[in-house]
Amino acid sequence: MQDQTLISNTIEFVKKELQSAEGGHDWFHVERVYKNALLIGQSEDVDMTVVSLGALLHDIADSKFHDGDESIGPRVARKWLESQSTNKEIIDHVIAIIKNISYKGGNNTRTLSSIELDVVQDADRLDAIGAIGIARTFNYGGFKNHKIYDPSVPVNMNMTKEEYKKSSAPTLNHFYEKLLLLKDLMNTASGKKIAQQRHDYMQGFLDQFYREWNGEV
Repeated sequence: MQDQTLISNTIEFVKKELQSAEGGHDWFHVERVYKNALLIGQSEDVDMTVVSLGALLHDIADSKFHDGDESIGPRVARKWLESQSTNKEIIDHVIAIIKNISYKGGNNTRTLSSIELDVVQDADRLDAIGAIGIARTFNYGGFKNHKIYDPSVPVNMNMTKEEYKKSSAPTLNHFYEKLLLLKDLMNTASGKKIAQQRHDYMQGFLDQFYREWNGEV
């Protein structure tokens, strides 16, 4: 059973906090992750309040936009939940989800074993792939003034966490360094099924991209 008042208040809080956010990490991203989490959560035995709050607050202060500081998001989320007199166990669980959800170049070892984290992480990763994932990737690349593609810049599959965070590689490299890897990193059966379809869509896009780049039919 969800605490609907807390969820509604949190939605309004997140909308306000992210009103000036970059287009791939704005309220609409959070809303999609929230919807994905509710969808996946239906098939799992989870605390839906924790799942909902984890999804809604997972990007409340993304470190990418705060000089790599990973402490800001959890701190902002904790302050908000405490202001709503939220149960301490729920707060601690949600904060742990926020701290463990990110990809970080595949170098992020989870310190939390939780089906709620599994659900929220899958929901977030689903928004990184497929048609919307493609759009978000190029939106962020433009935001950072990265090249779309440069055949002379090789894909780096062995980046450290810090290298991943600071990478200025062409946007197309990101498909190989992250997006195409996510299908095999999904946690739940529902997440895996949806991810496969979106993965196939990205593969089709890349095939078309290279044909057009090379002047082929």
